Order: sequence, then structure tokens, then C-alpha cells
Amino acid sequence: MFTFGELIVILVVVGIVAGIVSTAAGLASLVSYPVLLALGLPSVTANVTNTVGLVFTSFGAVPASRRELRGHGQELKTLIPLTLVGSIVGAILLFIIPAATFAKVVPFFILIAGILVLIPRHIHIKQPGEIVVTPKWMTALAWLGIFLVGAYTGYFGAAGGVLMLSILSFTSAAPFVVYNAQKNLALGLANIVSAVVYGLQTPIQWRYVLPLGIGFLIGGSLGPRIVRHLPARLLKIVIGIGALGLAASLFKSAYGL
Repeated sequence: MFTFGELIVILVVVGIVAGIVSTAAGLASLVSYPVLLALGLPSVTANVTNTVGLVFTSFGAVPASRRELRGHGQELKTLIPLTLVGSIVGAILLFIIPAATFAKVVPFFILIAGILVLIPRHIHIKQPGEIVVTPKWMTALAWLGIFLVGAYTGYFGAAGGVLMLSILSFTSAAPFVVYNAQKNLALGLANIVSAVVYGLQTPIQWRYVLPLGIGFLIGGSLGPRIVRHLPARLLKIVIGIGALGLAASLFKSAYGL
């Protein structure tokens, strides 16, 4: 076992790395969730600890993403409410669905996320003064998808950012760096709502949350700055491969493969 001081250092370092990965790729749990499990936390407790810690990521990421968020208020007016309502539903489901079921279902979500993000897309980037008309059925489907990602984020959250990026890459006319910033804001707010629901349902492991949150705060402020200087396609490949790797690891632990 680690001493308390060693535990703090480990969690801060893990939080920094996970915060960068979260805001740049939506895969914080590729880093932080397995570490919390390795430290001996049960799956649901590890998920609650990870989600509450992730709240600190948004405090670093959103100020660092002001350049990308500016001028996109209209999209956020739809994205944020759908995500928040979904997150409330998902957070409540976490305490209704048995933990054993939870551990067995999660790998499938992450596998789907990894596959989706690796599928090549030919998104039309809107030019200045150009009007892009989206079919109503596609808009409704996208809204449903955003709600479901919000619910998934409230329920578990690992690779929720990847799922959100997959939807936004189909529906957004903005570049990756912009809809990645929108994802960080929407899911950051969803994590706050989920954390409140969790706090009403179960004790929070603050000795894990606080050092992890400090790391998330630092990493969250660095991630958006890194994204500005990396090719979008490279990021998507890294995100997809990372999601598949996490899914494989969780399949192994959940099903004893």
C-alpha cells in the first residue's frame, strides 16, 4: 500500500495527464479510471470519484478555450440543455442498475466510441456567408444522440467525450478545435450536475477526489492549448485507438478474458 503522501503525488500526476487527455481527446478515464481501480476502489466508487474530480477539469479548460467558444452561443444553447438533462437521468440510473451490470456494460459503450471516432468523415466546413441546411430528421437524431451522451456521462463518463466528439463531427460545421471546446464546456457542466446527484446518493471519497482534481485542473488548462497545435486527424486516430485499448482492458477485467 502507498503512504498518504505517495497517494497524493500519484493522484495529482494522474490527474494532470488525464486532464490533458480529457480536454484534448475526451478520454480522461483511459488514464484515471484504471488507476482508481488499481488503488482498490470498487467500480462504482471509482466512477463517482473520477466524475467528481473531472469537475475541476472544466475550471481549467473553459477559460483556456474562450477563443474557440466565442461566436458559437447559438449551438451551445441547444448542446448544453440536452446534455444536462441527460446527465441527471444517467446519474440517477447509476444507483439503480446493479454494480455488476454496470461493470459489464461499460466496455461495450467504449468500444462503440472508439469505432465511431475512427470512421472517416467528410464534414463540410461552412464558409463565411454560406448557409448550410441540415435535414430535420438529422437534427432530431443529433439531439437524441446528445441527450444519450449526456445520460451516459452521468452514468459512467469514460469515453463520453469521444461519443460527443463523434456526434459533433457529424453535425457541426466548425473545425475540430471548436467543437472540441464545445464538448469540454457541455460535459464539464454535465459532470457538475452528476457530482451533485452523486453527493446526494453516496459518500464522496474526498481524499482521492481533491488531489485528482488538482491534477485535472492543471491538465484541463493545458489540453485546449495543445489541441490548437496538433492535426485534427492525428488526434482522432489517437482518440480512437485509446478508446479501443480502454475497452479491451475493461472487457478483460469484467469478463475475465
